[in-house]
Amino acid sequence: METPAEGDSGSQGGATACTATAGGSLTVHEDQRPPPALQEDRQREGLVELHTSFRELLTFFCTNATIHGAIRLVCSSQSRVRTASWGLLVAGALGVLYWQFGLLFAEYWRYPVVATVSVHSEPKLFPAVTLCDMNPHRPRSARHHLQVLDEFAQENIQSLYKFNFSKNRDVLSAADQLPQPAFYLDRGVRLQRLSRPGGQNKVGFRLCNSTGGDCLCRASTSAVTAAREWYCFHYVNVLALMPTAHEDSHRSDRGHFVLSCQFDGQDCQARHFRTFHHPTYGSCYTFDGVSAAQHQGVTRGISLVLRAEQRHHLPLLSTEAGARVMIHGHDHTPFLEHQGFSIRPGTETTIGIREDEVRRLGNPYSHCSEGADGVDVPLLYNASYTLQACLVSCFQQLMVETCSCGYFFYPLPSGAEYCSSARHPAWGHCFYRLSRDLGTHRLPCSSRCPRPCRESSYKLSAGTSRWPSSKSADWILAALGKHGHRSLGQTPGLRSSVAKVNIFYQELNYRRVDETPVYSVPQLLSAMGSLWSLWFGSSVLSVLELLELLLDALALVVLRGCRWLHTAQGSQLGAATGATPTIPGTEQLPTDRRNINHLGGPAGLVPRNPSRSSGQSLC
Repeated sequence: METPAEGDSGSQGGATACTATAGGSLTVHEDQRPPPALQEDRQREGLVELHTSFRELLTFFCTNATIHGAIRLVCSSQSRVRTASWGLLVAGALGVLYWQFGLLFAEYWRYPVVATVSVHSEPKLFPAVTLCDMNPHRPRSARHHLQVLDEFAQENIQSLYKFNFSKNRDVLSAADQLPQPAFYLDRGVRLQRLSRPGGQNKVGFRLCNSTGGDCLCRASTSAVTAAREWYCFHYVNVLALMPTAHEDSHRSDRGHFVLSCQFDGQDCQARHFRTFHHPTYGSCYTFDGVSAAQHQGVTRGISLVLRAEQRHHLPLLSTEAGARVMIHGHDHTPFLEHQGFSIRPGTETTIGIREDEVRRLGNPYSHCSEGADGVDVPLLYNASYTLQACLVSCFQQLMVETCSCGYFFYPLPSGAEYCSSARHPAWGHCFYRLSRDLGTHRLPCSSRCPRPCRESSYKLSAGTSRWPSSKSADWILAALGKHGHRSLGQTPGLRSSVAKVNIFYQELNYRRVDETPVYSVPQLLSAMGSLWSLWFGSSVLSVLELLELLLDALALVVLRGCRWLHTAQGSQLGAATGATPTIPGTEQLPTDRRNINHLGGPAGLVPRNPSRSSGQSLC
């Protein structure tokens, strides 16, 4: 064995040297170090380091990654069965993980919500109460035309059921008996039997379009329902021709209908009522006393005594006796035909209220509106936004666009006119077809009218009793008849002409239903972290390690592709010149493959030292 001289040892600067002993082992001399220039070359690194092969890249990743199970791919490299088994396990766990990620993101992008119910005891405003006397009146300007319509209705019913009407009790005044202008009554639309072979007998009427090629039947097995709808069709034709019909209808006497009213033990004031007229339910009064309910119980609500006389001005249009009542929010339009309920005459009806408040999430969780500003349907009602008001406004606009006129029961858009058979002969066919499409959700109104993001609904529980009782009927009816009206107690059967209504808060607590997202962003990340920890037992930094692996593999593929193209171009050039292809500078290249990769790759890419990435010491 040859030992270095002392002078050489000093000149080496204490570099490390390895000598072989007789036993074949290596002896490391710490006092021998490489020259400074060689040491600087070994410590010099590029900006980006790449591995020399995919095997080295995978070995470095599996050795240094924090993902559970990756190290087993390196430690079991001497056994192909173990390597294959652990490779399948890691690949399977990765596949199941991303499959569950897909399910999780699919559920998140559905934006599901969960309803949370909470109970609050804050003071709430007493709701608005609308009451109608269910006696549609004959406007003075249309009284003669309605008389002609009644005679036509009696003819139709007599021909169907052989029923003779008694003489009409409504006597026309001298002014009404004067010659009236010609009135167009569409006598072609008659009430008739519409039965199919083998089907159930129905009663109704037929409406056709302007050409007569398309007809539809409005029929029902209930003759009362069919006759009322048929009469209402002609009734609208009459009112649409009378420009002052709405003005005459608004003239009503609240004192004639509301005999007494008390709210929270105090008499109601006239300023607490708003009056309007409904073409079907007659004169209506809305109690809109804006005050917070401080106490619960019958005596702390509103108590009304109503006159429920069966004054059938239009007996074929109004077939019910009593009063129509609806409880709704302040500044909301009452739609009595959709949400109202009837009060029976001769009874005391006690209605308890429980309020529920719903708060919905907006986009993307649900399609709701904060108000009329976020809806593309202009509301025809001067009130707060409600779903029913939007649907009616949308339907009326479609009526004007499709049928060239508007339905009389709804407000008109600017520049439109009401439908009448005299001006629009086929409006009935158009109206009922649109109504059918609205009921089957074929019209775009359902999508254009979202639900309010915040709305209150009232849950009602009602009880009835006979009022007044047989023992107290005389003096109660006599007392009620002192207010400037004919004596109620002196007329037999008038006990069934009054009704009493008590409306109160059953409890001041109200329930609030709040929508909350099932998966918010923190909950989504938490669910993803739980799945990742379940299958790999790692953290967010492990995801970055996988990203680094993919980027290194992609860079290695690009680098090898460039080298292959460069070699192929050199081979073609050498074959064309007949000389051996040489790459400039290759005569000075060492035989180490890593140096070839370093010099042949892109500038600044230095191959990683395999000895630094070896994981054998960890096994």
